[in-house]
Amino acid sequence: MEALRPVTRTLLRDRAYAAIRDAIVAGEIEPGAVVRDAELAERLGLSRAPVREAFARLVDEGLLESKPQSYTRVTQVVAADVQDAAAVVGAMHELVTRAAVPRLRDADLDLMRASNVRFATAVRAGDVDGALRADDELHDVLVRVAGNRAAAATVARYTPLIRRLERRRFGEGGSCRSAGLHDRLIEACAAGDAEAAVRITADIWRSLADLADPD
Repeated sequence: MEALRPVTRTLLRDRAYAAIRDAIVAGEIEPGAVVRDAELAERLGLSRAPVREAFARLVDEGLLESKPQSYTRVTQVVAADVQDAAAVVGAMHELVTRAAVPRLRDADLDLMRASNVRFATAVRAGDVDGALRADDELHDVLVRVAGNRAAAATVARYTPLIRRLERRRFGEGGSCRSAGLHDRLIEACAAGDAEAAVRITADIWRSLADLADPD
């Protein structure tokens, strides 16, 4: 029964990190809320050690802030921080798009098209979580095919900061990005036109920087 091997400490830490990160991004744990390792460990069914390790990672990534011997709390959503994150993540997506386009297979393009269908359907239904999940799935195809681990790690690190503001703006009556931009991106990828795909990718991420504009 090899499938029933003990869960490693690393996996517990990653499980705690992903659960807490997702709750912060979704707004289930609101900005300014104090978080306690004992409380979250109990809710997650874990010991306090992996939760504390997750806290440290989330502090490093800007979703939590901590004052030793005092508090750990969720950071506020700061537009300037989101703009900085969007600039970095956008640059990484441009890089991976340029590298990925010549390597894309038909199956990869089919995955992108299917993700965009889900994206458009979720937007029409007002399903913000579904739209953002489908958006991630579409762009993750390019990240995966490019095979640049440093770029992938940077995208994974800073995207949650952006998603937190996206969800808030959409909840205030904003709209998700147009599926038409995705259509243009997929068409450029299918044509093997890396430069056009990079330009469209830049347009997509520029719209996110505009979303963070306090004006």
